[in-house]
Amino acid sequence: MKLLHIADLHIGKRVNAFSMIEDQAHILKQILRMIDAEKPDGVLIAGDIYDRSQPPVEAVELLDTFLTELTASVRSVFMISGNHDSPERLSFGRRIMRKNGLHIAGVFAGVLQKVGLTDAHGAVNIYLLPFLKPAMAKPFFEQPIESYDEAVRAIISSAKIDERERNILLTHQFVVNGAWLPARSESESLSVGGLENVDLSAFAPFDYVAAGHLHKPQKIGRDTVRYAGSPLKYSFSEARHQKSAALLELGAKGDEIPVRLLPLIPLRDLREIKGPIAELLRIGREEASGAKDYIHATLTDEADIYDAIGQLRLVYPNLMTLDFENSRVGRVLSPGAAASDAIAEKSPLDLFAAFYQMQNNNELNPEQVRVMERIFARAAGGAEE
Repeated sequence: MKLLHIADLHIGKRVNAFSMIEDQAHILKQILRMIDAEKPDGVLIAGDIYDRSQPPVEAVELLDTFLTELTASVRSVFMISGNHDSPERLSFGRRIMRKNGLHIAGVFAGVLQKVGLTDAHGAVNIYLLPFLKPAMAKPFFEQPIESYDEAVRAIISSAKIDERERNILLTHQFVVNGAWLPARSESESLSVGGLENVDLSAFAPFDYVAAGHLHKPQKIGRDTVRYAGSPLKYSFSEARHQKSAALLELGAKGDEIPVRLLPLIPLRDLREIKGPIAELLRIGREEASGAKDYIHATLTDEADIYDAIGQLRLVYPNLMTLDFENSRVGRVLSPGAAASDAIAEKSPLDLFAAFYQMQNNNELNPEQVRVMERIFARAAGGAEE
């Protein structure tokens, strides 16, 4: 049995105010072509389907298109919610979708959801564990549960897994191997003080653990406990990542499970460039295709540069961030530092209006402005009109 493991789609995400929806549509089509070529029996999608709990319309439409084509290509699709998702929204219609081979675990309801498959070697059990916090597990167990590790262990123990059969788990947690921590990215939610850690040993009953949550493709301890990683680069800390989907092939129980990483090629790469402005402009003009990538540029010129962002965007239209590094500043000095001073001078209403514009591509109307003025006045303890 062949299974394709992907995760952390983050559909609807914006990176440095740039919408990624076109790039996501491109990479999801590439995954569909990959499925046509490899013909897996099922697809495992390990959480963070959307980038936020209330996704924009275009994100919902894109996921609908992807899942419609996906379920037409493979007999079984398994999907869990991640920490960015709304479990209830993701679970909508799951009973109807199950008839078309789409199995969704959005809300944890006290038991580890199981779907049984079979092949020439016998039973394959797919277990779906959506992202959960200790408080979500506490109502279902008598023993005290204070940590993520305790929550996951209690759930797996109560499932009474038959280890004579082949067992696969989808999970969306921060998995560690003892004191060893996996590589992280700036675009992920950060855990504090190890509280969210779940140790690798909790997953002993499973032949393969399809994990989501971290954006770099990597194994944890053994080849068969693996983060698929995000299909696209979502921060410049991921600039050197090679994004991929993991294809595993199950043989008989106890056989080695080979895992192939199938590369994913973005519509536009996300890159960092550094040097004098004249050199960067020259390279961009000579390599026009790469100039359309998402760019973080660091200029090393000693002299002041007039309208550096404007000059660079004539060649690099998707320039996201610009920094300066030279002997005068002695360090990287980002225009963002000056921007933070400007932000401090703005009113809460101005900041909210800017945020609303970025998220909705539309300005607040007069009535919305009046509503927000009343809300901010109330929050500040002022009188309402």
